[in-house]
Amino acid sequence: MDNCFHTPVMLGEAVGSLNPRQGGVYVDGTLGGGGHAREILRRSSPDGILVGIDRDDEALEQARRTLKVFGGRAILVKANFRDIKEIVSQLSPGYVDGILFDLGVSSHHLETASRGFSFSKDGPLDMRMDQQDELNAFHIVNTWSETRLKEILREFGEERFAGKIARTIVRVRKNTPVKTTGELASIVEKAFGPRARREKIHPATRTFQALRICVNRELDDLPPAIEGAIDVLKPGGGRFTVISFHSLEDRIVKRLFRGSEQRCICPPDFPVCVCGRKGVVKVLTRRVVKPGTDEIRRNPRAASARLRTVEKL
Repeated sequence: MDNCFHTPVMLGEAVGSLNPRQGGVYVDGTLGGGGHAREILRRSSPDGILVGIDRDDEALEQARRTLKVFGGRAILVKANFRDIKEIVSQLSPGYVDGILFDLGVSSHHLETASRGFSFSKDGPLDMRMDQQDELNAFHIVNTWSETRLKEILREFGEERFAGKIARTIVRVRKNTPVKTTGELASIVEKAFGPRARREKIHPATRTFQALRICVNRELDDLPPAIEGAIDVLKPGGGRFTVISFHSLEDRIVKRLFRGSEQRCICPPDFPVCVCGRKGVVKVLTRRVVKPGTDEIRRNPRAASARLRTVEKL
């Protein structure tokens, strides 16, 4: 493992896509333990600057240790990446040469039972990236209506048995609150019944994904984060790379990247352009980039990773 916090996914492809150079200014909007950031700083030596953003105090503490050797070249900020435009605007000249978003959940989150992200480690139902946030998975599972639970399981987990899982959760919690990840996983397995044994993945996987996305407002925060990142990229070559891990994220990234590239949006029957729209980026990844077989063998969690990159015009 790259460090005790997280193995950076697609490290070579991600950092290579940014093409770091000395004197450049870069942003890692999802800093985690600092694995990607360390490589960006190494490649931009001796004077490149890295601004690392994360909303998790434990991640920031690990990143401080990882990046300590780079001294003042690493600037760490506790914030949500949706605020990237405001954070970068405080820099001079207010534009950056490269930005990286790695949207995956860190190994630390999944392997630390007390954070409540994984059914493989029994712990309290939590799932908050920022421990200061009020909403957690316990509150959703034990207080939200059956209809609302079904909606988030369908929307954020693409769970085909959302209705049955929601009904089972509501029935169980009438007697006693659902307190732990293990209890919730057992409830989902019960809702699946015998078909649970035929699933290629654990039947609770999509339910846990849906709850995590809902707790952390991941899909709500992603569009403003991407739009803000494109705004602060340096014109004439600034690069922006996003690594996503499920189709819901990747669709948003693809749509916004293509929308920022699109020029004229006049109806096709207009003889001349009247909208005057100009694209602001060029998509460099016409086909999504996926991890190689060697990396997947070393780190199975990388298997679902998808990388896309744009360049500012």
